[in-house]
Amino acid sequence: MLQVSYIKENKQRVINGLKKRNFKDLDLIEQVLQTDEKRRSIQTELDTILAESNKLSKEIGALMKAGKKQEAEQAKEQTAVCKEKSRILSEQLSHSTQQLTELLYRIPNIPADIVPEGTSAEDNLEVFRKGEIPELFQGALPHWELAKKYDIIDFELGVKITGAGFPVYKGKGAKLQRALINYFLDKNTAAGYTEFEVPHMVNGASGYGTGQLPDKEGQMYHVQVDDLYLIPTAEVPVTNFFRDVILSENDFPICCTAYTPCFRREAGSYGAHVRGLNRLHQFDKVEIVRIENPASSYKALDQMVEHVKSILNELNLPYRILRLCGGDMGFTSALTYDFEVYSTAQERWLEISSVSNFETFQANRLKLRYKDATGKMQLAHTLNGSSLALPRVLAGILENYQTPQGIIIPEVLRKYTGFDIID
Repeated sequence: MLQVSYIKENKQRVINGLKKRNFKDLDLIEQVLQTDEKRRSIQTELDTILAESNKLSKEIGALMKAGKKQEAEQAKEQTAVCKEKSRILSEQLSHSTQQLTELLYRIPNIPADIVPEGTSAEDNLEVFRKGEIPELFQGALPHWELAKKYDIIDFELGVKITGAGFPVYKGKGAKLQRALINYFLDKNTAAGYTEFEVPHMVNGASGYGTGQLPDKEGQMYHVQVDDLYLIPTAEVPVTNFFRDVILSENDFPICCTAYTPCFRREAGSYGAHVRGLNRLHQFDKVEIVRIENPASSYKALDQMVEHVKSILNELNLPYRILRLCGGDMGFTSALTYDFEVYSTAQERWLEISSVSNFETFQANRLKLRYKDATGKMQLAHTLNGSSLALPRVLAGILENYQTPQGIIIPEVLRKYTGFDIID
């Protein structure tokens, strides 16, 4: 959530940033400023009334001691009037504050200066590419057919027990899945991230804190009886560790990692590009989250990008990195890099990670602050990234490592799987 003070001081930059996002409702900016002005006016009037009421209360005591009962009674009547006015003003202030918050919730983050112009994924900027795309043998299969051939993922069984988008991993498929999770976590902890095991459901305050609510409410599974939400990513519970927390500069950097299943309704998803593991309603992911001093957050973002690169280098998968354009960025992000692995059998790129800097956008919602060297309160910066999302990594391994004899296991995973081929 943007700060009102930032909008007031950087109005044109905010408008230009929203235009880069192709955000249409620019009138919201003026509504925010007008609502804030109204709120401030009410607050000033309320403060004046409360000060007058306090002054009268002190006078009443003095008048009673002096035996001036009639004047004391008149002061009491004035106090009653002040109390009624303050009650009305307090209600108006509460309403105005809530109205301001709801307006701010509707405004996305402002893109960093290096975010490219664009309206869709077609306008994203490729900034890095590595790995040779293998030439597959005649008769090579897409991962969903490989899964059936080697009996390692059962999509039909998932449909039977739950529905589409909930696969069942079995045998060597389940072991490979577990191997990837352990490998990712080991890589993250070796890089200085503290591992956490977190709840898979969160309350509404957590959803608002990281920006899933109200923006993505339709994409989240809602357990209505307890008013809880199944998490779409470990980012939500992990970042909310720091909601309403005051840090010191010495606490930075804070680096966290967590494995969780993730749940996304993916409403409106259909077609050939959602087959197999391409798009699921439940999937596994290992996440990294950092809380940073604003002065070093973009250096931290670069470190996170290099870390994810190191994982893909060890898996020896062909991949590329995209800097997302304004029209393809998430609501809360100031700058996002997407990692995509090449699916040789499908002949297309599959997104496997997003690494983002949110600057103060989440921290403002979370009230995540720190005391700077002068003792002044400042908002921290939050960052997160997939390290990594499993389904499409697994799809890439199955397709790119397939041979006529079976699916070769990447060397770095063999100590985790206990086997070197699926045959």
